[in-house]
Amino acid sequence: MSKTNLKPIILVIIIGIILAGLILNLEKTSFSEEAEHNASGTDIGDDHMEDEIGPKGGKIFTTGNFSVEVTIFEKGVEPQFRLYLYENGKPIPPADAKAAITLSRLGRPAQLFSFNPLGDYLLGDQVVEEPHSFDAAIAVEWRDKVFHWGYSQIEARIEMTEDTLASTGIQIQTAGPATLKPKVQLPGIIVFNHHNIVRVVPRAPGIVIEVPRHLGEHVEEGTVLAVVESQLLADLRSQYLAAQKRLALANANFIREKKLWEEKITAKQEYLTTQQLQSEAEIALELSAAKLHAIGEQPEATGPFKNLTRYEIRSPISGLITTKSIARGQVIKEDAEIFTVVDTSTMYAELTVYPRDLDIIRLGQKAVIKSTATNIEGTGKITYISAMLNAQTRTAMARITLDNTSGLWRDGMFVNGAVSTEEIEVPVAVRMDALQTLFDWTVVFGRYDNYFEARPLELGRNDGEIVEVLDGLSVGEQYAAGNSFAVKAELGKSGAEHDH
Repeated sequence: MSKTNLKPIILVIIIGIILAGLILNLEKTSFSEEAEHNASGTDIGDDHMEDEIGPKGGKIFTTGNFSVEVTIFEKGVEPQFRLYLYENGKPIPPADAKAAITLSRLGRPAQLFSFNPLGDYLLGDQVVEEPHSFDAAIAVEWRDKVFHWGYSQIEARIEMTEDTLASTGIQIQTAGPATLKPKVQLPGIIVFNHHNIVRVVPRAPGIVIEVPRHLGEHVEEGTVLAVVESQLLADLRSQYLAAQKRLALANANFIREKKLWEEKITAKQEYLTTQQLQSEAEIALELSAAKLHAIGEQPEATGPFKNLTRYEIRSPISGLITTKSIARGQVIKEDAEIFTVVDTSTMYAELTVYPRDLDIIRLGQKAVIKSTATNIEGTGKITYISAMLNAQTRTAMARITLDNTSGLWRDGMFVNGAVSTEEIEVPVAVRMDALQTLFDWTVVFGRYDNYFEARPLELGRNDGEIVEVLDGLSVGEQYAAGNSFAVKAELGKSGAEHDH
C-alpha cells in the first residue's frame, strides 16, 4: 500500500486518539471546575488567545498562524456548528481542512460532529441540541498537522445542594412509563337523588292545629311534621274500639257456652251460635284495624282515653324538608301534598354532554366532580345517560351518583365534571406541574448530582396531571417536580442567558 493511501487512515487514527484523550480529560475536570470555565472558552492549544471573538462573532482558537472560529448558527434554521478557517488572520477555503467536534453533556452520551465544506465554512452534520451547555473537544487537520482545542459552555444550569432542595420544597421525580387517563370536561349541576324524594300526604282529611316543622329543616324518621283534627279518623278509631269490645264480649260468651255444652247443660246449637258470633267479631276488629293501618295509624295506640280526633302526621324518612304547603287552621284533604322530604345522603351530578362527546361517554366511567364556587370535590361513576337530546340545547345528560353523608353537596350547585374516557400507556412521562417556560422553551429541570439543567421537551398527550414526553428526557432521568418554579427562580438570580 502506498504512502498516499496510508495518510488518511493515519490521520483518522490520530484524531480519534486525541478526541478520546480530550473527552476523558474533560469528563474528569468539567464538573468540578465549571466555575472557572466560562462561555468564552478554555484553551487546550499552546497559543490560543483567550476571549478573542472572530469576525463571525464566534470563538477563535489559534495555534501558530492557524486559527479556527467556532460558531453556533440558528437564525432561521435549527442550531448548527459552523467553522471558519484562517491563516495569519485571513480566510482560507474550508475544503483545505478536516474537522471534528465532540460534545459532552450532563446525563448524555458523548456526541461526535463531523464537518463538510459549504460555502465559506465547514458545516456540522447534526443539530446542536438545546441548551447549549456542554464541554467541547475540537480537532482540526490542516496541512498534515492536527490541531486540538477545548472549551466549556454553561447555559440554563444551576447548582443546588440537598439543603437547598429541602428549604425550597423541591420534589424530585423520575421520568418513566406511565398510564395517561385523559378526561373530558363537562359542565353540570347538583340535584336531589330522585329515588330519595318522598311526598307526604295526610291520608285523612281534617283541620290543621299544629305545624312544628319548617321548610329547610332536617328531620329524622318518625318526627311529627303536623297535627290534624280529623272526624274521619275519630270514626275509624271509634269503630276499632267498638270492635274490640264486641270481640271481648263474644269471647266471653263463647267460653261460657262451650263449658255449658261440654257439661251437657245447653244444646250444641247455642254453642255453635256463640262460636259464629266470636268469628264475626274477630273479622270486624281486623277490618277496623286495616282501615287505621291504611291511613298510617297504629291500631294498638288507640285507647279509650285518647283524643280520637287528633292525628299526628310523621316523616316517613330522615331527610330535608324541601317543600311545605300547610298552615294552622287549614282544611286539608287526604290526598294533598303537604310536605316533601328528601334523603340527601346521596346526590346526583347531572352533566351536560355535547354531541361531539357522545361517542366517548359510557356507563360506568369514573368522574371527578368539582364545585365551581368552592373547593368541594367528589368522585363517582356514570349511572345513567339520557337516550334523547334536549330539544332546546341539543345536548344529552350524564348522571353521576355522589356520596353526601357529609352534607356538603347542595341542590342547585354548579359543578364541572372530569370524566375519564380511556387509559393510554406511554413509555416516558413527567408530571405537568414540573413544566416551566424558559426562554422560548417548555422545559423540565433535569437533576444530575448537585446540578439542575433545563431540558427542552417535545410533548405529546396529557390527562391534566401527567404528560407524555416524545423527546428531550429519557427513562430513569430525575427531574424537579413539585415547586420546580424555585429552580427557575434560582436560575434567574444567577443571570442565566440564552446563547445564540
